[in-house]
Order: sequence, then C-alpha cells, then structure tokens
Amino acid sequence: MSAHPTSISPFRQPRAVYAVAFACVVSFMGIGLVDPILPALAEQLHASRAQVSLLFTSYLVVTAVAMLVTGWVSSRIGAKRTLIVGLALIVAFSLAAASSDTIGQIVGFRAGWGLGNALFIATSLAVIVASSSGGFAGAIVLYETALGVGIAAGPLVGGLLGSISWRGPFYGVAVLMAIALTGTLVLLPATPRPTHRSSIAAPILALKHRSLATMGLTGLFYNWGFFTLLAYSPFLMHLDAIQLGLVFCAWGMMVAVFSVFAAPRLQARFGTARTLYVNFVLLALDLAVIAAFTTDRTVVIVAVIVAGMFLGINNTLVTQAVMMVSPVERPVASATYGFVRFIGGGIAPYAAGKLAERFTDSVPFWVGAAAMLIALAIFTTGRRMIDAADARIATEAADSGQGAELRELEGAEGLESFGGGETVEESWEPARS
Repeated sequence: MSAHPTSISPFRQPRAVYAVAFACVVSFMGIGLVDPILPALAEQLHASRAQVSLLFTSYLVVTAVAMLVTGWVSSRIGAKRTLIVGLALIVAFSLAAASSDTIGQIVGFRAGWGLGNALFIATSLAVIVASSSGGFAGAIVLYETALGVGIAAGPLVGGLLGSISWRGPFYGVAVLMAIALTGTLVLLPATPRPTHRSSIAAPILALKHRSLATMGLTGLFYNWGFFTLLAYSPFLMHLDAIQLGLVFCAWGMMVAVFSVFAAPRLQARFGTARTLYVNFVLLALDLAVIAAFTTDRTVVIVAVIVAGMFLGINNTLVTQAVMMVSPVERPVASATYGFVRFIGGGIAPYAAGKLAERFTDSVPFWVGAAAMLIALAIFTTGRRMIDAADARIATEAADSGQGAELRELEGAEGLESFGGGETVEESWEPARS
C-alpha cells in the first residue's frame, strides 16, 4: 500500500450531478448578472443608487424567507419536482423583469425570481450531495465550483448583453435557465418522495441548536460584507457595462479558483478554524482599503478582484462546516443557514445605498469591514465544533482513499475483501438509484 491514500476526484460524477451542477451555474449567474447594469439602470430609469440596490435586496430577502419552506415543499413533492418548479419560476420572473418599464416593477419581479432561486438552491445542494460519487467533501467542492463559475460568468454575460440594452441580461438568464430546466428534466432521474415529511417549522426550530445558530450568524455578517462589495462597488468604478462585466468576471474567476483549489489545501494544512480566522481578517482589511480609497478607481478595482480570493476560500469552508456540524437533516440545515445568511446579504445592498446617501461612499465599506470582524468573533465561539468537523472530514478522506486502494488491489491481486466497511461510492449508491 502507498503511504498516502488516493482521493476520489470531485469531478468524476454521474451525469445527473452535472445536470444539476449546470443549473447551479446558471442560477448563480443571476447573482452577479445585474452588477454591470446597475449604473445604467439608475441613469435610464431615473432611480437612486439605493433604489437600484433593491434588485439585490428583494431577490435575497425573498430567497431567505422562502428558504424556510423549501424543505417542507421538497419533502412532499420530491427533489426533482422542487428543482423544476424553482427553475420554471426563475424563467418566468426573469422574462417579466426584462419586459418591465420601471425600477419598482423590476424589483418586484426580482423578488419572484428569489422565490424560485430559494427552491432551487436549497434542494440542489442536497441533490448533489446525495448523488455525488466523490464523497461529501467532493460534492461541496463541485457545488462551490458551480457557484464560482456562475458568479464569474454572470457579470461577463450581463456586461455583454447590458451593452446592448439593460433588458438583455434578464432575457439572457431566461434563455439559459430554460436550457437548465430542460437538462434537469431529461438527465436527472425521477426522485422518490421522501418517506419523512419535513415540518414547515423545521428550519426555524433548527436554530435552537448552537452549531447552526453560530454558523448562521457568522454567515449573516459575512454576507453583509460580501454583498456590500458586490452591490455597491460598481458605482465607484465609473466604467461601462462591458468593462464592469470584465472586472467582476475576473473577481468571479478568483472566487472559483480559490474555492476549488486553494480552500481544500489550506484546510488540510492549517485546519478550517485557523484558515478562516486569517481569511476574515484579510476580508475586513480588503473592505477597509476600498473604504479608504473610494475615489481611486484603480485601487477599488484591484481590491474587488483580490477579494475574490478570500471570498472563494470562505464560501467553501463555511458551507462545508455548516453541513458537517449540523445535527439536523442536510436539507433542513441548508434551508436554515440560507435563511439567516441571505437576510444579511439582502439588507446590506440597500443599507449601503442609504449610508452612502446620508454620509459618504466610504461608510458602507467601513460597515462591511466591521461586519467581517463581527463574523470572525461569532465564528471563534464555535472553534470546538469546527475542529470536530475537521476530524470528520479527515476520516472521510481516509475512507475514500481506502476505497480507492481496495479497488486497485482487487484489480491487481483478485482480493475480495479489504478489512470490511463500505466505500464512499457504496454508501451513496441508494441515493443515486
């Protein structure tokens, strides 16, 4: 046997997993899709920056509240039908937003878009985890890859289509979501209805568990800083739609690369807790740099792109930690965490616009930096359970490696058993069938 176990690649997956992952890419494109057109919307629809920022607020707040019912819905109609309903709602409301004439109408339709997004996001993570052949950690990496690619592609698509018309990005996401809907219908096998029906109060009741409450509050303040940067920094750059799309595409690429490649390596070397301690501090410093140099376009652009590195690491490790420390079912844990964190992400853009109107453009970013430090303080109170989660991840990695060695030895030596126990693939097989 080799001294180091061979891990299973997170990218060797059944086609059903890739069908859902593609839909995730398109769904996450919707987050950054409107970034390049925010200044154009404000100018052409005669809206204030705070009003335009409501495109994020309505979308994320409705996503947060709708997260509370996603488990209740999916436990009654099944995962595949829930995904399909969510995707269909996104198509319908993105088309409606594209046909709107006022900022109020767009904000309202973005809220409906958020409802579909909630049904899709909460269920898609559970489906990918259950159907993955690469183990739990591998499934999280694949999910975060989809998030990163979607966030990177969204602004680029938004910038290209937005240079034609502000309506272009909304029509574009409708077309792409229709493709994702078709792929999910065709490639994802029918999923049986769960034998256990989730209570509609389950996500709220899950907050009584200290682990979920701690991680949820960490996510709330982290997302406050995250969406302050995402929603308000475009106003500081004074770029056209295509240029903004390129900046946020570079930012999204950093999110994707550091989610997939850097986060697992840093976690393996330093552990989840220590990695995130440093990462939260670096994010706070990055936001502070933007706050100190709001009038220097070059500094703002570089700081936004660099922030993608830290955000990518945080997204992977925090999501993984939430799912590992949760004492409740994963769909419920996903809904609970999504509810709390998206509240922070939803309020932050509108608050940023109002703070800038009342004070200066620097204030929203100083508040965002403070939010990152608050997230760090809350996260430190859960160090013990995070270390326990690290131990579980290490055990899973060892089991995955043992399973890979077993298959190699069986092929070479005809062995029929290897110390007992199931491999990662075998443990997930019932979920894929």
